[in-house]
Amino acid sequence: APGAMSGSGSEEPQPNQAAEDPQQEAEQDWAAAKAFYDNVVTQRVRPPKPQNAITVAVSSRALFNLVEERKIYEEHGLEKYVEYQQNNENVILKPGPAFYFVKALEHVNARLLELYPDDEERFDIVLMTNNHAQVGVRLINSINHYGLTIERFCMTGGESPIGYLTAYLTNLYLSADSDKVQEAIEAGIASATMFTANKDVVYSDTQLRVAFDGDAVIFSDESEQIFKEQGLDRFFEHEQLNENKPLAQGPLKGFLEDLGKLQKKFYARNERLNCPIRTYLVTARSAASSGARVLKTLRSWGLEIDEALFLAGAPKGPILVKIRPHIFFDDQMYHIEGAQKLGTTAAHVPYGIAQKYSKST
Repeated sequence: APGAMSGSGSEEPQPNQAAEDPQQEAEQDWAAAKAFYDNVVTQRVRPPKPQNAITVAVSSRALFNLVEERKIYEEHGLEKYVEYQQNNENVILKPGPAFYFVKALEHVNARLLELYPDDEERFDIVLMTNNHAQVGVRLINSINHYGLTIERFCMTGGESPIGYLTAYLTNLYLSADSDKVQEAIEAGIASATMFTANKDVVYSDTQLRVAFDGDAVIFSDESEQIFKEQGLDRFFEHEQLNENKPLAQGPLKGFLEDLGKLQKKFYARNERLNCPIRTYLVTARSAASSGARVLKTLRSWGLEIDEALFLAGAPKGPILVKIRPHIFFDDQMYHIEGAQKLGTTAAHVPYGIAQKYSKST
């Protein structure tokens, strides 16, 4: 009511105070939540503050295998889908394409907490799904069954999650929905569409392995544009002429940077040989003709990559079988499909000129 606060005009905030209030309130809320966690006797680790965390948002269809459920949704509609999920909420969902990647992130977190118990710069996995809240119990039961530490849920009930991704300060978004991934990329969020491997592979449970393509993934698509439009010889010539000019950054550069920051925390504790993170560059470039610019760009950014594999146009699938990454990022569906066939969990980054060519064929 308009007169409800008429007792004391002095309590009204000044304009400059009003501007600070939301930030102060957020800090106070966070302090209160921290105090609550600190006073509760629990073995669960308190989620890190979003500003400090490396936030990885995964959709429910990336985390779990929901192929059958998706069919019910598409063939019988939302109400039947929700009813099916509720009737089966004690039936544990099987792992989806991002499941073992998430498990590996949590292993890194456990190692970080051993070395830096009070440091909050670690992975925070958020379940970001456009499922309705009624489906939440089955997701929670499945997450608890596998012992995953996913405390933050965002269930948007059919609405786009992009605004929430921004609010959560998301560093990486993985989804099975290519339209949502495209929307996220356009909003400047590192994002990829997950594809399940066609064969079962045994993943390392002591080391997170992340493989990246170069052009249009870590780097911009500047060089790829020349290759697509002017051919291979012009591409080689361009790369040699520009060898000392760093490439512009691509959509996944920030995530590689995040991995590098965490690696340095292990190196600082003399754990380089026992580091639970390993990164790979797997590129169709050839080393002698166009490799120097890539390596010099990484150096100019202050980034180390553990292994660089220049394949000179050879298929990537056989090399990925040897690496066994938890996730492999590439901008071209041709490479995604090749990796999939041989048992690699691949993630498509819909960025750059390759998308124009794939859509037109």
